[in-house]
Amino acid sequence: MFKTISTPQAIGRAIVRRLIAGTALSPVLFAVHPAFSQTAGNPHELLVSGALYAGKPSTVAVGQTLPTGGIAVADGTYPTVFNNVAVDSNFGVTAPVVIKKYHLEGDRLREIGALTVPADVAVTSFSSKSELSLHLSPDGKAMTFMGYDAAVNELDVSNSNSPSHVDPTNPDTSVHARVVAELGFDGSLHRTKVNVYSGDNGRGAIRANKVNGTQADQYFTVGNAGNGSGTQPVLIVNDTGVQLATPGSDGSDTVVGVQQGTPGSKNGFQFGFSVGQLGFAADKSGKDDNFRGLAISDNTLYVTKGSGSNGINTVYQVGAPGVLPTRDTAAATTFGILPGFPSNPAVNSGANGFYPFGIWFANATTLYVAQEGDGNLADAATSPTAGLQKWVYANGSWSLAYTLQKGLNLGTAYHVKGYPTDPATGGLRNITGRVNRNGTATIFAVTSTVSNSVEPGADPNLVVAITDKVAATALPANEAFDVVVPPAFGMVYRGVSFAPVNCDGDHGRMKDHGRANDDGKDPQDDVCGPTRIAAGH
Repeated sequence: MFKTISTPQAIGRAIVRRLIAGTALSPVLFAVHPAFSQTAGNPHELLVSGALYAGKPSTVAVGQTLPTGGIAVADGTYPTVFNNVAVDSNFGVTAPVVIKKYHLEGDRLREIGALTVPADVAVTSFSSKSELSLHLSPDGKAMTFMGYDAAVNELDVSNSNSPSHVDPTNPDTSVHARVVAELGFDGSLHRTKVNVYSGDNGRGAIRANKVNGTQADQYFTVGNAGNGSGTQPVLIVNDTGVQLATPGSDGSDTVVGVQQGTPGSKNGFQFGFSVGQLGFAADKSGKDDNFRGLAISDNTLYVTKGSGSNGINTVYQVGAPGVLPTRDTAAATTFGILPGFPSNPAVNSGANGFYPFGIWFANATTLYVAQEGDGNLADAATSPTAGLQKWVYANGSWSLAYTLQKGLNLGTAYHVKGYPTDPATGGLRNITGRVNRNGTATIFAVTSTVSNSVEPGADPNLVVAITDKVAATALPANEAFDVVVPPAFGMVYRGVSFAPVNCDGDHGRMKDHGRANDDGKDPQDDVCGPTRIAAGH
């Protein structure tokens, strides 16, 4: 059904404008020149983030002492370098961030360029699975992601301390700021260093401009903190969960959420949500707010938790509906589980557990939730929850309509040339979507992997897409996922987003109702202009 997608080789600070052969999609995936009703971003340009392994055999030497004290059992050759996870649970190698750009035309997806983000903007950690989600600002003008202030091929950076939040019990003693990186509609790259998520990683960031009708612009970020032993220090607990920062102002981060529990306590001290609010026994301090997915819809912030044994894996609303948190209100912001979503810690484990990652609102009453699965190869093929869940809102509560799995081939191994282990899809991680004027929504997603490899996070994964009838409440028989970006040796895909545009006056709508004067031949036909990547940042 699909033609092979080619991958551009040379990528620097300027985006490669080379057109290549497209990938034909299932006829049900796209109508010819469909009209779109999405209100932000360019519906003809899809961005996919990934990490490209850049290590060499000399990056790690067998027998060398690793940052946490273990002795390396493998050199820097991919993918066997990740056998070092057996002696260093923090093991990772920083890698360049690659953003691929695809043009959607008719029933085809064409890769039209790629950008390697300069290391002095941000790097990512290979093989961290929860990094590099892409998020488009509500006004469609900026796309953001998180990374690290580090060089390429440094070790164990994802568990390093962040500045001003050094945990003396963290076995990884290095210090690196986390970074919010922003791609503007004009192709400019900017970064803001933040001192958050010490000992762990930032998962995602989203920019909100003119917050609550003011002139203030903010980043909202999500992530986890803490890699030490014993009681979590206060400076680590206030470094996790939801944070906000001012674009362009380094170190301006502030934790969002009402303080729960007593500072310095082993259990129950959290910012935002605590299981104690629902009557459950207090969890390890700082870990109830280990968030990884986020979205802004109708000026309301939503986040997800889908990993770890503490807290509750579910979907949360941050603050009051229609009002985003600000620096002035951050300490008074309450968190609540969306009514109808899981509200018991029992969902945190097992083949039937709840493991939400990315979320996307098709409208105020339809929410798509990516489910990663439990990460076990033996469970993947029969998982009832992994895939794309559709939740609908009615009578004051959300309910699960159905789970889309067809075409994902959960638990079925696929081969990647040169890769020694055949991985399988275990579920989905980050997603984005667009609403079509024919009443359907097209959702793009990156897959999670399961395998027998030492580090499944290093397994090459896929980008997939499906079109669903928004109004449907029963599983349609003919809907299935298509692979739109196949796996590639040495590359892992992490995030998806539509490209930013500047369409002042129509709030991001394409002025010809989404057709963008696209005749199917020239990706630069878009009325609001294609996203450019400018040299420098």
